[in-house]
Amino acid sequence: MTSQNKIYSLLHNRFIKNLKSLAVLIDPDETDLQKIINIAKISHKENIDYFFVGGSLLSRWQVDKVIDLIKQESDKPIILFPSGPMQLTPNADAVLFLSLISGRNPEFLINRLVEGAPIVKQFELEPLSTGYILIDGGNTTTAIYISGTMPIPNNKPDIAFATALAGTYLGNKLIYLDTGSGANQTVSAEIINNVKKGIDIPLIVGGGIKNLEDLKIVSNSGADIIVVGSSIEENPDNLYQFSSFISESNSRAPLEANIK
Repeated sequence: MTSQNKIYSLLHNRFIKNLKSLAVLIDPDETDLQKIINIAKISHKENIDYFFVGGSLLSRWQVDKVIDLIKQESDKPIILFPSGPMQLTPNADAVLFLSLISGRNPEFLINRLVEGAPIVKQFELEPLSTGYILIDGGNTTTAIYISGTMPIPNNKPDIAFATALAGTYLGNKLIYLDTGSGANQTVSAEIINNVKKGIDIPLIVGGGIKNLEDLKIVSNSGADIIVVGSSIEENPDNLYQFSSFISESNSRAPLEANIK
């Protein structure tokens, strides 16, 4: 648990300094405990910026167990990436307060936010208002199936742009483009670039990042925070390449503020 707005200030300060961030997503439903410990150790050693913890099916006791394991190995901020109120816990530093603005299912657009808001307040979690946009990654991911929504086609940058812009006008402080865990492909460079040019808040991109080449495309297209998950579960050593590239990119970052 952190003081009010501490995590968002950290996110935003890196954003205005043109610094890329790397987040490791850990889904307790798909990762054994020893693998979580190993990923946490490597993540801390490689100086990743954030842990995202969450999935589509798990419950709070699993989240708490995973957070405890991470905290044993690292002091990096832990941000919840929940699919519903049952995954909220006071043991995290912040929560992505997600509204699925690409879908038309009221359950994930507003209902679960209403259910979760009193719990977030009770736990004194820092809420990070996030416009969540599902992009087609070439297959039906768990996020698409559970939410019952149609993702934006990966070749429709105009729709993605308009959706992200609407999210900023609604007051979202973050925009998250995601093809979902286990997606065949990540968000297209054209969509990332179009959305990046149209908004003035941090842009998170995740899903389908299988290797360093995918990471480079996502980063060079304009993502501010890059989320990697399945590829790290399959091969934790990918983190060495990923973190090295992000560090090199940040060393070349322009000095001017990232403000339109």
